[in-house]
Amino acid sequence: MSAPPPAPVADAPAVAALSGLSRCLLALHASADQPLSMQWVAHALEALRPAVPFERAWWGECSTGDEREPPLNWQHGSIGLAPSFAEEWNAIGSADEFARASMGRLGEACCSSGHDSAGPAIEGFSRRHDLYHAMAVTLELPDSGLMFFVSLYRGEGEPAFDALEAAAFQAFCVHLRQIWHRRLQQLLRRPGRVGGEGGEGFALAEASGRVVYLDSAFAQALSGEFEGWQGQWLPPALVRPARELPATLRLGGRALGLAACGDLLALSWGGRPSGPGPALAPRERAVAALYAEGQSYKAIAARLGLSPATVRTYLRDAYLQLGVRNKVELGARLTQE
Repeated sequence: MSAPPPAPVADAPAVAALSGLSRCLLALHASADQPLSMQWVAHALEALRPAVPFERAWWGECSTGDEREPPLNWQHGSIGLAPSFAEEWNAIGSADEFARASMGRLGEACCSSGHDSAGPAIEGFSRRHDLYHAMAVTLELPDSGLMFFVSLYRGEGEPAFDALEAAAFQAFCVHLRQIWHRRLQQLLRRPGRVGGEGGEGFALAEASGRVVYLDSAFAQALSGEFEGWQGQWLPPALVRPARELPATLRLGGRALGLAACGDLLALSWGGRPSGPGPALAPRERAVAALYAEGQSYKAIAARLGLSPATVRTYLRDAYLQLGVRNKVELGARLTQE
């Protein structure tokens, strides 16, 4: 009777990589019930670091762009990168060959090495932020019209990402996106769909105003109302404390609804309202009327017994409520109220 064939010898690096990935995924799923925030993603990536070491990370939502529009990052978080990183990238994103390759291979881990590997136009950006080795996974974010991406970076003195690390990272990102999307569905109590009705636009933000989620319709609409808006933080004029919720603002002639959603602020665009809209509070109306007449903040404050800062706040809210952009529009709108 012949002896059984010897058991195959396991590849030690592969076993170590698999064990490391298993620990990361267990930690990721164990944290799935924690409050949804950008910090949650940061903690998830820190749990990945022992299995796939990295020096810097960047994640968030982006549009893929087309022949007319460049790709844009709308909402993001990062580890070890400058606060200006996303804004700098948006200015040159259309020339980023590595990013386009990742967007064209959804669900796959793409790797590159060299400061010029993403294209010569990106070399200075890569050197400035020490992005010598890069690895990224881009995935669809259902119902948002945007992509979900995670990028890891190592500096020039570090080894390139290898095939085992790429496989582990790819699997990890699929789980990360799945948990993120499921949490969004749970928050909105709308299984199978995330976003505003009829593509009107939807967003979630922390109490500080930091954006946690948005869809493409919301991003496009808000960028049209606030020139230069980058997407990471809500414009200050839209941040409301919990005691003022729910609320409806008029912005550019459209209704913007704000409501509490767990610990987050939910924002959604409505249609273009046909009625006169929410009435101004008496103090807001008095401030708006005097400003429309040409009086200064200081003069209005003295006349009504307010501080100039309060006058500025009342005017800001009046502009949003009435959906106007300048003093002429404000005066015309007040005559219709």
